Amino acid sequence: MPNSSVSPSSAVRIIEIDESQAGQRIDNFLLTLLKGVPRSKIYQILRKGEVRVNKGRIKAFYKIRAGDQIRIPPVRVAQRDKPVASPAIIKKLQDSIIYEDDEMLVLNKPAGMAVHGGSGVKVGVIESLRIAKPTCRFLELVHRLDKNTSGCLLIAKKRSSLRFLQDQFRQHKLKKKYLALVKGNAKNKSYHVELALKKNTLAGGERIVKVNSTGKQAISDFNIIASGKLASLYEVEIKTGRTHQIRVHAQSLGHPVAGDEKYGDDAFNRKMKDYGLKRMFLHAQLLTIQLPDKSSKTFFAPLDKELQKVLNKLDISYS
Repeated sequence: MPNSSVSPSSAVRIIEIDESQAGQRIDNFLLTLLKGVPRSKIYQILRKGEVRVNKGRIKAFYKIRAGDQIRIPPVRVAQRDKPVASPAIIKKLQDSIIYEDDEMLVLNKPAGMAVHGGSGVKVGVIESLRIAKPTCRFLELVHRLDKNTSGCLLIAKKRSSLRFLQDQFRQHKLKKKYLALVKGNAKNKSYHVELALKKNTLAGGERIVKVNSTGKQAISDFNIIASGKLASLYEVEIKTGRTHQIRVHAQSLGHPVAGDEKYGDDAFNRKMKDYGLKRMFLHAQLLTIQLPDKSSKTFFAPLDKELQKVLNKLDISYS
């Protein structure tokens, strides 16, 4: 059976922009509004002046404002099946919410769940949350975590909140701390790592990151919590947010993250399975953000029982 069909929008629409939508570029607004319309078509109707703001032509980079009247021409939209999340997944996510107000939501993301659909994943965390919270008009990821990383995931409930929080990420104003179990009885109590990282995509679409001086700056601080005969537990504070940053920096130190199938040590990973480790031991434990009034708020995601049991078996104390 086909997964989608194409249907035309039969008439011109006029949309009035409200405060929650203001501030974004018109092209990004249209890409969200007209899901299923090819990106090339969006830019074509902008170039031709078929999209009008307050009856005037605009460029793709125009930032929409509250009160703007936007003319949307008839377009053909691919009608895709709506994402479906099982009741079990929805309940799991609802139980994982550690903070929520009118501006944001913080989730202790379960390991094994992609933050969004794509690349073979039909429904991710954000799609499932939209199903679980149908009355929320706006839910968007502020940042991302790897599929197999658990812990603090920040989600905006207003466009203004999304812009404010993403600005903090871009300006490195947030404090992000992770727990990482790594290979070996670490001799150093701390490591300060400044190694640039370069992201590459392999022929099959897989992403791989390597230390490379031509890459983007990446800074990680590793501080020992406890060490055992086989493995050590570090708290890692990242000053930048590069793809696979902690995993690649840990590998560069000779202490790869336990359970990491991409950058880890295969023999060590097999040994960790004997101690009950079924996934990568990387957990986003703490996130501190600044609020508009210049105060700060800290969110803490407790370690799940599965990872705590692994530490107990390794006789590594953590509380």
